[in-house]
Amino acid sequence: MRPPEPGSGPAHDPEEYWDARYREGGAVWSGRPNVPVVDAVRSLSPGRALDLGCGEGGDAIWLAERGWSVTGVDISPSAIARAREAAGALGAAPSPTFVVADLSTWEPEGGPFDLVMASFLHSPVDLARTAVLRRGADEVAPGGHLLIVSHVTPPTGMSTGGHTPPRFLTPAQELDALGLDGGGWEVCLMETRTRTRTPQVDARAGGPEQRMDGILLLRRLSS
Repeated sequence: MRPPEPGSGPAHDPEEYWDARYREGGAVWSGRPNVPVVDAVRSLSPGRALDLGCGEGGDAIWLAERGWSVTGVDISPSAIARAREAAGALGAAPSPTFVVADLSTWEPEGGPFDLVMASFLHSPVDLARTAVLRRGADEVAPGGHLLIVSHVTPPTGMSTGGHTPPRFLTPAQELDALGLDGGGWEVCLMETRTRTRTPQVDARAGGPEQRMDGILLLRRLSS
């Protein structure tokens, strides 16, 4: 699940809203992994990974190509279908497992995980984001990592379609909101970065724009 660009979609049901977003045309995203994910994960030893709100699978496929055993979850059947197609075309081995599910109610299977991650998990439609991230944190194995990459400020031109705008937190605010056991986690990375985004897929997004990303990488201490 990712922040919508200007457009329209069913008003209330999260699955309909996000599936409409992915059904509107061709690929919504570039297919490449998010740069903050690459930077945060490249030095970690491959293991089992869980990608919350995986969209069309760019991050999950990149992880799989580097030896991770990955499960990617998204509420949109259309997004998951594209993720599976992309993984099949690239021949990622081991190929990620992609699951259609609502993260607000989904119960993870196969944990604990060495990496639980969420990239730009924001939604104007019915997403208990902090609760989802806390549940993700519960799935991290001792010695494993929790990675949250997020928008610190709203993307230019973001449309909420009349819905309540998502909350945009700094990494420090994100950590406070999670309310994790302070003695059970180590902060490995907590920073904001400015980047220039040039739309390459969705022409409606307009020209280059500055965006502020938050990166929070935590390691669960061994019990």
